[in-house]
Amino acid sequence: MTTLPNRPHTALLIVDVQNGVVDGSPHRDEVIANINTLLAKARSESVPVIWIQHSSDELKPDSAPWQYVPELVREEDTEALVPKRYGDSFEDTELESVLARHGVGRVVVTGAQTDACIRSTLHGAMVRGYDVTLVGDAHTTEDLTAYGAPAPELVISHTNLYWQWQEAPGRKGGTVATSDVVF
Repeated sequence: MTTLPNRPHTALLIVDVQNGVVDGSPHRDEVIANINTLLAKARSESVPVIWIQHSSDELKPDSAPWQYVPELVREEDTEALVPKRYGDSFEDTELESVLARHGVGRVVVTGAQTDACIRSTLHGAMVRGYDVTLVGDAHTTEDLTAYGAPAPELVISHTNLYWQWQEAPGRKGGTVATSDVVF
């Protein structure tokens, strides 16, 4: 259903599951376990897996906070790593060209942070013509209630709720549980 021609395939995106991003996030271990479940499924079905890694003043390349969590291991020979500096994983990155090489017209999104890079990537993918599935139990965010934000569980729940009905001409969003992901 994607509006991208000749893009019949699906890819799994693992966004910013880095030490400095998910440390202290609610349900961290369950989210990482769910991503590992999806990772194993994607690999067994030869689905492209794309790792996205954020850099910033707080996440300096090669620092401990910048590193992916040790529970998730990328197959460096076959799984692309896309560095980024903005919330939208497509913005000023090679993500679009990586997906094009694999004929991908649908992305399955996991990772962190729900209210920043996940939301930006969801919307960025859809406006670029992709069908976009959010895995509702495979993303998390930090607690920003001290700054007036809702509790993390509410941010996650709200994102899952509104994304399940997201659509645009020729494109479809949706939210599913890890157990219901179909590549």
